[in-house]
Amino acid sequence: MTQPPSNQPPGGFGAPQDPNQGPPHQGTPPVPPVPPQAPGTPPPPAGPPPAAPGPYDRPTQPGYGYPQQGQPGQPGPYGQPPQQPYGYPQQGQQPGPYGQPQQPGPYGQQQNPYGGYPTQPGYQGAPTPPPSGGGLKGRTGVVAAVAAGAVLVAAVATWAVVGGGDDKEPVAGPTTSASSSTGAPSPSESVDKGDGSGDGSKGGDDDLNAGRQAGEAKVNWLLQNDVDLPRNGADVLGPWIVGDTVVKAMYKGVSGYGLSDGKEKWHVDVPFELCAAPADPSANGVMVFAYAESAKDGAKCTSLQQIDLKTGKAGWKKAVPKPKGLFAFSDNTLSISGNTVTVSGTSSSYGFSLADGRQLFTGATSGCKPFAYAGGSKLIAAVDCPSGSTTKKLQGVSEVDPNTGKPKWTFKLESTWEVDRVYSVDPLVVSATQREQKKWTIFSLNANGSLRSQIQGGKDKFAPSCGGGFVIFGKNLQGCTGVAADANTFYMATETSYGTPNEVVAFDLKNGKPKWRSKAPGEQSMLPLRMEGGQVLVYVDPSYDKGGAVATIAPTGGAPKIVLQHPASTAQVENNFYSPGYAYDAGTFVVASGRVSASNDKEEKLVKTMMAFSK
Repeated sequence: MTQPPSNQPPGGFGAPQDPNQGPPHQGTPPVPPVPPQAPGTPPPPAGPPPAAPGPYDRPTQPGYGYPQQGQPGQPGPYGQPPQQPYGYPQQGQQPGPYGQPQQPGPYGQQQNPYGGYPTQPGYQGAPTPPPSGGGLKGRTGVVAAVAAGAVLVAAVATWAVVGGGDDKEPVAGPTTSASSSTGAPSPSESVDKGDGSGDGSKGGDDDLNAGRQAGEAKVNWLLQNDVDLPRNGADVLGPWIVGDTVVKAMYKGVSGYGLSDGKEKWHVDVPFELCAAPADPSANGVMVFAYAESAKDGAKCTSLQQIDLKTGKAGWKKAVPKPKGLFAFSDNTLSISGNTVTVSGTSSSYGFSLADGRQLFTGATSGCKPFAYAGGSKLIAAVDCPSGSTTKKLQGVSEVDPNTGKPKWTFKLESTWEVDRVYSVDPLVVSATQREQKKWTIFSLNANGSLRSQIQGGKDKFAPSCGGGFVIFGKNLQGCTGVAADANTFYMATETSYGTPNEVVAFDLKNGKPKWRSKAPGEQSMLPLRMEGGQVLVYVDPSYDKGGAVATIAPTGGAPKIVLQHPASTAQVENNFYSPGYAYDAGTFVVASGRVSASNDKEEKLVKTMMAFSK
């Protein structure tokens, strides 16, 4: 079959070309009812499923659901209508991760035992969702596939925010300096161990386990802020669990706390505000944090500090080359894959050795250029490619070699569609959006970069939750909760409604169709965190009279099985963490506030920052 002419109007997904072929033709096919074939690729399905064609556009309520058959609208990929995709922001809003205030975005997932980033209040678990939501509509195609051979660089876009948990004075010195302290000093934050011996705080929290009922988990400890923060407060990075230590970062410091008692085990200061970190540390617990080059407003996020999270030992420091050109103001984001940490922004990207900070590669500066990365077992890059037009974007995703930054293959989206999130790197599950028509789609790729399937959400509305909301000129691809994936299935939570249980829906990655759904217990809601021992690990949100819980769902479906029921007596405390982040490992669950702020210094010191539960 010959390739469609390049002067045809943009249409639906094109099937990816064989990754071994040369650079693809830049043209796009006419709007087809099904994806057109590309040279050297297997034929696509004979036709769309019964659901109406179109990407998951979104109605006027929060969440996203597919349109019904016959729904009119401007044709997009697969002839989709122009409603907003599930979780896509309203017109006039800056697209961003769902969960941030006034900027809903897609749902998200995290797949790492260390935990993940917090998110700003929004769809998932938020008491007052945004005025509009999205819908995963019909079997849509936004992706026009391409062959390998495009130039691309590797790295994972992680979230850029200010990190937390330090109470020390910052170390004066150059932007590349950092100090660390280890051992067993007094905790830097007020610790209530839940046994009546802690400082506690107002409201009768001195003994957090006093009202604990049979079968409920115990509260290991509760931390309160003891850091003098800027007037506007600070965002928190983490938490991450590494062995017997839980780590979080905020403002100008990174701290490790005992998982069992909440006491500070180590602390590392950086000279200026933390601004970014990967979604997860390396397999051996090493992390690289980025901090601002100076204390000036608008200072670049270009200074790196490596830290061993197991011991708190501060390692190498490095200054990343400053971005230049039109998008020199772009925020940098970080990711880790193997022994590589990547730093990426709109105009530049780099790979550095995680062990010694040595530069491994510079991202492509022509052709398809990486602007964000997703890390883990594979390194996936989001790329900007030449479109032949000054008014239309052409983006795609590539798997890249973490040692060289060279792409193994590249899969291009249809013109005007943008890479939004990477919910899983293996299997590869990607979210894409179209800003002007407020559309959103989710698709999966095979290991060779060919299109595997698109998620068919039906009439459901979904509620993903991603961090990285404060990256304005840049892109975070990871740091999501509300989704998870195994080799053959993608799991996603429906939106929440106060007093009404939501569901986790499982989608077959072979065809994108729903396989089963599992309802949250009682009147609570739940969201997937990651896969755990072949099961879907979910967090059940607390309600006004019942504590949260950790549960698992079998890969074949069924009701969630509670593995850790948090006390009802501390439900109010658990429910009041702002835009929380979560971490779970070896029977201990940690919830941490995603931001710490208050109206004055006195109230600032009363803010509860992190809490741990175990059996």
